[in-house]
Amino acid sequence: MHQDRRRDRRPVRCVGLVRARHQAPTLAVEGADVVIVGYFSGKQKDFAALMDTAAQEMTTRGARVVGRIVQRRGISDGGVKKMALPYSSRTLLSYGKVREAAALCEQTNADAVVFLPSLTERQRHVLTGMLGCHAVSLANALAAD
Repeated sequence: MHQDRRRDRRPVRCVGLVRARHQAPTLAVEGADVVIVGYFSGKQKDFAALMDTAAQEMTTRGARVVGRIVQRRGISDGGVKKMALPYSSRTLLSYGKVREAAALCEQTNADAVVFLPSLTERQRHVLTGMLGCHAVSLANALAAD
């Protein structure tokens, strides 16, 4: 009989270390170059107005909007049933949109990417690593002021 390999998958114990929970980062938007990213259902027709409102809000707070990216869900045949769900629980967006956002951040030297939907701690961490700049939700960016 084969032995179970679970012994290799034991969690690592941190003795003497205390892991602090990360709080939602806030962004000092004044003077920052930001890219705005929106995630919308295919049924939502006013997404352009929501993006304009977010850009105007960031501009009135002193940020400079250097780019916009929109991810829509439910336009294809298979997406209609999954419209309310994100493409990825890890990044919220599809992999192609994440690469597009990373390229835009690099081209424009953006300081941060502001997402219209709220992000989980894990999504913020993963997206910050993938995009090369801070990823925050709009509510957190506006809370800093």
